[in-house]
Amino acid sequence: MADERTIDVQPRKQLSIYDAVAMIVGIVIGAGIFRTPSLVAANTENESTFLLFWVLGGLVSLLGALCYAELSTAFPNTGGDYHFLSRAYGKETGFLFAWARMSIIQTGSIAILSFIFGDYCAQVFSIGPYSSVIYAALVVIALTLLNIAGLRLSTLTQKIFTITEVSGALLVVVAGLFLVPSHLDAADVNLDAQTVAPAPGLAMVFVLLTFGGWNEAAYISAELKSGRRGMVTVLITSISIITVVYLLINIAFSRALGHAAMAGSNAVGVDLMQLVWGPTGVWLIGVLVAISALSSINATIFTGARTNYALGRDFRNFKVLGKWNYQSSGPLNAFVIQGLISLALISLGLFTRSGFQTIVEYTAPVFWFFFLLVGVSLFVLRRKEPLVDRPFRVPFYPLTPVFFCLSSGYLLYSSIMYTGVGALVGIGVLVLGLFVLIISRENPIRVPYKQPN
Repeated sequence: MADERTIDVQPRKQLSIYDAVAMIVGIVIGAGIFRTPSLVAANTENESTFLLFWVLGGLVSLLGALCYAELSTAFPNTGGDYHFLSRAYGKETGFLFAWARMSIIQTGSIAILSFIFGDYCAQVFSIGPYSSVIYAALVVIALTLLNIAGLRLSTLTQKIFTITEVSGALLVVVAGLFLVPSHLDAADVNLDAQTVAPAPGLAMVFVLLTFGGWNEAAYISAELKSGRRGMVTVLITSISIITVVYLLINIAFSRALGHAAMAGSNAVGVDLMQLVWGPTGVWLIGVLVAISALSSINATIFTGARTNYALGRDFRNFKVLGKWNYQSSGPLNAFVIQGLISLALISLGLFTRSGFQTIVEYTAPVFWFFFLLVGVSLFVLRRKEPLVDRPFRVPFYPLTPVFFCLSSGYLLYSSIMYTGVGALVGIGVLVLGLFVLIISRENPIRVPYKQPN
């Protein structure tokens, strides 16, 4: 564990805008973009509607990013959403969010992404019936140690991952738009063309889930060298890059496979690359999926530990998490605890082969609940703290945040309606946090944290 002398060391402004953009793009553009397009196609009636939904996904994400830009520039803090919720609703709500992020949201995301990586590695080189679980655990350990080693190494690694995955995604675009043999139909790609029954609401759920993760920018707002105004650039640039890449990939999928065949696919990326380069194409898409998973895991580990640090900074019972190491520019103990919880969730794969799906269900309702609360906090903080300097104000207020809150509320509803036992477990862990909060009240907030300039 970190030395006690590091407890009052605060984060330094060491991240460039490029570092931050690479982090956010790396989180969002993950393996999901090679799976969800078929689900969106299955719930839209034609190619035009299919592509329109991806444009709308980018616009909805941009509206949310504008809300986050106001919150992040007015209240920059390593705690991100935890800090916004604490200021808007009080330390109890902030505590519950930090508890949920530590035990459900962020650690669950790390476990999900690690399973994706583990599944790919197990197909390439199996080491037994639990290959996927073993590989998933090893990658969490390796990337946690990488982040513990220091900020410079972790951000350099993230840049390499992000550049590689975006380059790979563009390769898929080129393959789909220019290299697919002419005169193909669904039979040529071994797919059954399906007659779709449009379900626009469900299609948008899948689109927005694929765009998920851009809000992680809030957790690095206090470490940007460019200051508070730089966060607006980070958010808008990240969303723009992600939207363009997603739209190009989906145009490639649609043009190469056709809408009906795409709706019948279980892995559109694999089908496209197999069509162009055969077994070599399948191998290439597998490597791309693995790198995308690594990119998202590394960035998620980086941002997740910062909420745990904020929790330890503010509550005595969790003070072991609130130690910032000056040399490595990171919360070492928070990294260790986050890694251990992620490994515990991954271990579910030892008991059930549906571990991946269970963890998805485990995280979704709790995530969207707090996402909705963050959206509402923009209204609360405008009224509660009207004199705070706001370098950026969300345009078209209150319509923009209202729309953001409505989309988050719909996804909260959908995540509860379409999930199973895993969701109940996640909600149960959140309720457990209430009991931990009662205990923690005996040792309330330690030292008021000063907002960085």
